[in-house]
Amino acid sequence: MAERGLCSRRDADDYIARGWVFVDGRRVSELGSRAARSAVITLDRRALAVQEACLTILLHKPVGFVSGQPEPGCTPAVVLIQPERQFRTTDTPAFHPSCLRGLAPAGRLDIDSTGLLVLTQDGRVARRLVGEDSTIDKEYLVRVAGQLDDRGLALLNHGLSLDDRRLKPAQVEWLNAEQLRFVLREGRKRQIRRMCELVGLRVLALKRVRIGAVRLGDLPLGQWRFLRPGEVF
Repeated sequence: MAERGLCSRRDADDYIARGWVFVDGRRVSELGSRAARSAVITLDRRALAVQEACLTILLHKPVGFVSGQPEPGCTPAVVLIQPERQFRTTDTPAFHPSCLRGLAPAGRLDIDSTGLLVLTQDGRVARRLVGEDSTIDKEYLVRVAGQLDDRGLALLNHGLSLDDRRLKPAQVEWLNAEQLRFVLREGRKRQIRRMCELVGLRVLALKRVRIGAVRLGDLPLGQWRFLRPGEVF
């Protein structure tokens, strides 16, 4: 079910336990049940209603907040999801405390970085963005100090390894004399900062401006908004 994008693995277990899953038209309620690759898997309307009610939030994360589970002395970015920080337009739904129920970051953005952070109640969104087979690219603007020759730039695009694992090909180019544009399809811990160190650069500022087709746009620093109808990663 997760591989087909119907839901997350956690949600699949819940839906199966509730009897909300059908395989070739037959209800399945036993965890661990197997289905042929050719099987038609569908969800009960109640599961679809639960998914429809799930919220996804876009936050312009400031420096000083961690995206996920905080370490001692760190503040999680989710504390910024408050009504007074909502970026609203005339057709925007209002904040309600239920927005925070089950809300979790879909991907990392380190404490020293700013930009687009996705928090969601929807396991499908989380899997699409951070699953092992995710193909969603992420765009960053990175201000750097140091010297970078053509060979170093080529290595940033493809040829570096972290933790004894080869990095996937990236798209890296100069925007101006001090700023690089990175487009990645993976998210190793502090990946861009470590990549830059390997070619003799020091990162001065890092901002994520896009995830898939969803852009940070004019969302002010420290504010958040709901994912809009029609916006798809």
